[in-house]
Amino acid sequence: MTDNYDDLQASYGRCLRANGFIERFYEIFLASHADIAPMFEKTDFRQQRLALRRGISIAISHAAGTAMVRRSVGEMAQVHSRSGRTPVRPSLYAHWIDSLIAAVREKDPQANPALLERWRRAMGVVVESFSGSY
Repeated sequence: MTDNYDDLQASYGRCLRANGFIERFYEIFLASHADIAPMFEKTDFRQQRLALRRGISIAISHAAGTAMVRRSVGEMAQVHSRSGRTPVRPSLYAHWIDSLIAAVREKDPQANPALLERWRRAMGVVVESFSGSY
């Protein structure tokens, strides 16, 4: 039986209803490693926040095995591949996951260790896809 991660979609909804979830994620993420902030020097954060908002939802669906998001995940993986528009070394994805978990912990009033571990496991699926495309 496939895990549909409905609990993560619900958690994500609570995070988005909390003020500043995406902004808080970026505060944490940009401070998480010296190599990350320079990668965002020329970023239009208005556009980036929208992309991340969509990307997290796609990542949850990808972890659930939803076929409809395969193309989107492939496109995002290509963008972040070695030859892509915005290459991201696979070693930096751990900081992305840790930053996301920290933001969820802060913004989801129902966050608990079991839910946060499910977030980590689900985001690990998309990180594996991205790393494999690097």
